[in-house]
Amino acid sequence: MPQPSPLQPEQLYKTCDPLALGFASTEELPDLDAAQIHTRAVEAMHLGLDIRSHGYNLFVLGETGSGRHAIIQQLLEAERQAGDPPADWCYVYNFDDPSKPNLLHLPCGRGSGLRADMQRFVQELTPAINAVFQGDEYRSRVEALQDEEKQREVSALQDLGDEASKLGIALMRTPAGFTLVPMKDADNTMTPEDVEKLPKERQEELAEHIKNLRERLHKLFKEFPRWRGEAQNRLKQAGSEALRDTVTHMVDDLRPRYADLADVSSYLDAVLQDIVESGESLHETSHSEGDTETTIISGSISVQRYLVNLLVENPADGQRPVVYEDHPTLQNLVGRIEHYVHMGTLMSNFTLIRAGALHRANGGFLVLDATKVLSQPFAWDGLKRCLKAGVVRIESLSDLIGLSSTVQLEPKPMPLDLKIVLIGERLVYYLLSQYDPEFVSLFKINADMESEIDRNPGNTAAYARLIATLARREQLLPLSAGAVARLIEHASRLASDAQRLTTQTQAMDDLMREASHFAASGQAPLIERVHVQNAIDVHRHRNQRIEERYRDEILRGQLLVTTEGAHVGQVNGLAVVPLGNSSFAHPVRITATVRVGEGEVVDIEREVKLGGPIHSKGVLILSSFLAARFGRHAPLSLKASLVFEQSYGGVEGDSASLAELAALLSALAGLPLSQARGVTGSVNQFGQVQAVGGINEKIEGFFDICVARGLSGDQGVLIPASNVCHLMLRQDVVDAVRGGRFQVWAVHTVDEALELLTGAVAGGADLHGEWPDPSSVNARVAAGLKDLAQVRQAYFHPKKIPGA
Repeated sequence: MPQPSPLQPEQLYKTCDPLALGFASTEELPDLDAAQIHTRAVEAMHLGLDIRSHGYNLFVLGETGSGRHAIIQQLLEAERQAGDPPADWCYVYNFDDPSKPNLLHLPCGRGSGLRADMQRFVQELTPAINAVFQGDEYRSRVEALQDEEKQREVSALQDLGDEASKLGIALMRTPAGFTLVPMKDADNTMTPEDVEKLPKERQEELAEHIKNLRERLHKLFKEFPRWRGEAQNRLKQAGSEALRDTVTHMVDDLRPRYADLADVSSYLDAVLQDIVESGESLHETSHSEGDTETTIISGSISVQRYLVNLLVENPADGQRPVVYEDHPTLQNLVGRIEHYVHMGTLMSNFTLIRAGALHRANGGFLVLDATKVLSQPFAWDGLKRCLKAGVVRIESLSDLIGLSSTVQLEPKPMPLDLKIVLIGERLVYYLLSQYDPEFVSLFKINADMESEIDRNPGNTAAYARLIATLARREQLLPLSAGAVARLIEHASRLASDAQRLTTQTQAMDDLMREASHFAASGQAPLIERVHVQNAIDVHRHRNQRIEERYRDEILRGQLLVTTEGAHVGQVNGLAVVPLGNSSFAHPVRITATVRVGEGEVVDIEREVKLGGPIHSKGVLILSSFLAARFGRHAPLSLKASLVFEQSYGGVEGDSASLAELAALLSALAGLPLSQARGVTGSVNQFGQVQAVGGINEKIEGFFDICVARGLSGDQGVLIPASNVCHLMLRQDVVDAVRGGRFQVWAVHTVDEALELLTGAVAGGADLHGEWPDPSSVNARVAAGLKDLAQVRQAYFHPKKIPGA
């Protein structure tokens, strides 16, 4: 079997021909409709927005930077033009139960008019009240009522005094009150001595009269409060009658504007009735509070309660609201009730009710970030309660956790009719689907954004339009066809696939902004390919500090990595290090040792708990491959150890299993492996090499070390053949391959990799499972295992010594 040939330069990088794009600059291209990139997701969004049934809210799945927000914003801007106009909502005073404010529903755009009318009404009400109660007619009537009440008391006392006089007793007023004293004559009263001189019968008669008169006086005094109450009621009635004409005229001025709104008409009736019933009390309260803007409503009556709290105001054009809530706390979602301190007590009233995002978005759309909602205490449960109940009920955290000790307002809940759009990562969606039984019934539509699209002529043309759209949206310089071609190539690099394009528009946005900056700095009319490449290079340079530190440690010999010669049981693996929005790779030495044992392959990384489960799985698979290929006819008698040398952090992934297997087979066969070649790839139990991630970074990481030490022409990297379609290597790597100074090989099996690493043929087994070519790699591995078995057998079953 011939060794695999190195890949050609054309296989390492898929270029985009600017001439094939069919334009000179992006100024010639129209904007792109998102449906052409995310067809499946946009169809799902339209379905969710069109179905008005309960539970058809949307969850938009996609990675950060995929343009999820921009796409949903574009769709909602179109959707808000259609549908029923949203309503305005107002909270007003509940005259029957002040702790439960009433909710008024008004057509779109009319809430502000009612609020302004009632503000003007309240401003005019106090002067009108003062004018009524300070008028001569009202004062005369009040004075008459007061005189009447006073005369009634005086007449009653006078009648009692007259009766007492006829009985020889005087009713006298003293500083301590009224008293009854026997009379000597018409002008003088008796002293106690005078009374004692009277006959006993007369004394008893006077005492009986005084007793009876005193009882009548006490009864009379008990009647006075009732008479005064009746007088106050008559005064109040007089005030109400005095107010009725004036206030009725003021309310009637408002009625025509709201004649078509039954709720508002009923509210105006209640306002009028309350003002009329309040009468003089309203005058006294308004006069004591003065004309201030501060609303203090407790148990007393105030003209401020006739104000209207416009909770939700929508434009008169009828467009449905689109609300983006960036800080979705419970109160920011369902609203809150503010308080003020009055004499050391927290108090509130209906004018201090504040709308939440659900109120503002009612009748339209509310866009939320799923992770932000889930991270806020009680917010997710509060949102679900509102969606299930179909109403927004204002809740406070103090009530939910049982810390409230004051009387709270209970505003009437608002009926809810809106679409919720949650935007989040796929993991969040699937976790909610699995662990929250209510989630699927409330968010029936999932719109899954594409992470990548096929790189075909149609999608390439659409991607060029996407680039043009992004540039215009950000007000950047136009791009030339060459610049667009370079961006399309970079989109394949970001997708880690030469046959696909990333949909991560945030990364492309950033790159175009930086390229536009470089073009503007050079006073270029267009963004050219060189400007895009400059932006890519600058981005790579500012993220290279740690990569360069690793490289320096290797070049200084602190991290042992050899890129020339050959060594038994030692190979250069390739490790990827993710760092924020970038990643890099570097070679790492992998070694294997063998000794007599019972067929065990020890993963040192797993033993010290540095190896992750996927890495451990890879080691178990390669040990299974070893046993299946060489342990058919006899048990394996080895104990092998595998380790990543100088690895002090966690090791995860199975992309090093090909390199580990090569090191293990090298140690068994005693064949040295080329140190000029790096190895990456995963293997299965049949020895087939499988694709791995980070293939471009791994090749470039090994290439950079080789360049620093000097390219010999024999250096290169072995990769899985299934990874060839992912190659989008840097231009300097492609140039080195084109010049024969560096190589990249694609292998399908372990045997192909062993031939490239050892220079020997891998060899094949015959029908009996034997390896006929003793110089082949597999034959030497089998021989090495046989030697270990013989050593083990000799140790445990030594030959019997004659004569012993």
